[in-house]
Amino acid sequence: MSRSKLKVVSMALVAAASQATWAQDTETGAELYQHYCATCHGIEATGHGPMAGVLIIQPTNLKTLAGGDGVFPTARVVARIDGRDPLVSHGSPMPVYGPYFEGQDTAIKTPEGQPILTSQPIVDLVAYLETLQEN
Repeated sequence: MSRSKLKVVSMALVAAASQATWAQDTETGAELYQHYCATCHGIEATGHGPMAGVLIIQPTNLKTLAGGDGVFPTARVVARIDGRDPLVSHGSPMPVYGPYFEGQDTAIKTPEGQPILTSQPIVDLVAYLETLQEN
């Protein structure tokens, strides 16, 4: 194979791998949310889940994470879910589901374009949370 053909094939493989790395499945994210998050954050993600009443710090309204500027805080959300940024909610850290979300390492981009290494389930969950944002 000539060098130019080899270069084209190599570039195509890199592009395909990059697309797979950034793939997000909001449907899977919605299922993960209902299973792991809705108990505290509520089915509607407003922070009014059935466990909210027993927590010292009330769960966040996940529909307002983007805030007034409309920029979704991807890095902060990933860090809260996987335990890099623990949150005390009832005398102990928020349940860290990072171990439950283990899987193939993948990356997600912040709005600024910075990649963050995490697992595919967390990428899917974050993608779903982004769809919930109210402007």
